[in-house]
Amino acid sequence: MSISKPIATRSAEIRERVDHPIIDSDGHVVEFEPALLDYIRDAGGSAILERYKTAPDTAFYFRWNHATPEERREFRLPRPVWWPYPTKNTYDRATAALPKLLYSRLDEMGLDFTVLNPSQGLFASHIGDDELRRVTCRAFNNYHADIFREYADRITPAACVPMHTPEEAMEELEHVAKLGLKVVMMAGFVRRPIPGLARQAPEMARYMTWMDNLCLDSAYDYDPVWAKCVELGIAPTFHSFGLNWGMRISISSFIYNQIGHFAAAAEGICKALFLGGVTRRFPTLKFAFKEGGVGWAVNLYCALYERWHKRSLTMMEQVNPANLDTELYRKLCREYGGKFTAGRLDGNLVPSELEGGGGGDPAEWDEWRHCGIATREDVYNRFVPNFFFGCEGDDRMTSLAFDAKRNPLGARLNAVYGSDLGHYDLTDLRNAAVEAYEGVEDGLMSEEDFRDFVYVNPIKLHAGMNPNFFKGTILEHEADKVLAGLRTGEDEERRAIAPER
Repeated sequence: MSISKPIATRSAEIRERVDHPIIDSDGHVVEFEPALLDYIRDAGGSAILERYKTAPDTAFYFRWNHATPEERREFRLPRPVWWPYPTKNTYDRATAALPKLLYSRLDEMGLDFTVLNPSQGLFASHIGDDELRRVTCRAFNNYHADIFREYADRITPAACVPMHTPEEAMEELEHVAKLGLKVVMMAGFVRRPIPGLARQAPEMARYMTWMDNLCLDSAYDYDPVWAKCVELGIAPTFHSFGLNWGMRISISSFIYNQIGHFAAAAEGICKALFLGGVTRRFPTLKFAFKEGGVGWAVNLYCALYERWHKRSLTMMEQVNPANLDTELYRKLCREYGGKFTAGRLDGNLVPSELEGGGGGDPAEWDEWRHCGIATREDVYNRFVPNFFFGCEGDDRMTSLAFDAKRNPLGARLNAVYGSDLGHYDLTDLRNAAVEAYEGVEDGLMSEEDFRDFVYVNPIKLHAGMNPNFFKGTILEHEADKVLAGLRTGEDEERRAIAPER
């Protein structure tokens, strides 16, 4: 399709000023419900459609809205998301629902290309009912493939991929690949019943759950899923919600529940992918975590780096109870303990450590065994090249991704820009590029940082997995230039770190 003449907006001016494209890695479709519901009916029948409308995983907000204040307290019903979409600006609301209108406005938004995640589809892959979950994901994917096919040179939608079992994930991956969809939005966790408790109280099984992170201690081996992603050239992305977890269960404040919830869900799967050794076994596979920002990722990267220095198998000898000189300890207690230790120096002085210290089988002592961390550069190479972090334009923490002085080993984490168009975070679509560029104007990031944020990193994420990702789009030649730079070492993904002194 031809590109319309840019409309005079501040976002268009910013796009004109910079010498590179601006890619939006996380906008949102606000589904046109009359059509979507038809797709669900077509995929599963009228009975499935009715179950979708009333399922606790998709209609949970109805329960809170129709409960009395007393019932909310009695059952501790967390306040869910409410009024998430633009309405006063009807033009923007329609833009998020109608691909043709969005396509016509990309220039005034200052965007060259956008990846769109579903809105209602955020919940689809987490539906507990096995049949309903799979049918609903299939319907969302068929719907988005159909409505955006005509606009593929500048817009691509993300497909919903359920992860309750590796088999259903691979089946849907094959389906979306046949549909021509290039981006997937996978469930970042699965709630599963705790088997022992479920047997004792089966009627309470859906409430007594554990969070399967799909990698570490999982109920299934998900390596076939990651292998399928490599085979299809698809980068797994996660946009799961952490609402109603732990402390995020206020019955009155959605804001209390909302702040940090995407980051919490992202940290869980990211940490598991690293410690579970997925990035070791699949070094070319790239993962993205949407809308949680990068502050949590900087903290996680630093924590992993620091923990390895303190809790590597070699360093664990410093705290192995077997290495305690018990006679020297007893002698020091006699000399310096006074009345505090007098009469208490017979027998084992550290029973909690020597009799029940929790070390378990020596084969389990090395908690880095799955990811194979032997040197500090291994931490960098298993984390930095493989992970990408979606940040909204007005997120002031984004600059931390590019702080090579703060981040261990000079790391620049792969932050990617997400406009969140279609949701309340972007109150005026014409300000998409304006918000993305605020970090430069406020002195928080450089022009180079901005270039990586909105251009280089999104291409590394998708074209790094599939060199043909941008083929046939308006960014085909730009993507080729970035990939050529990667191949010549201009923008290294993995680096040799100087030996530690």
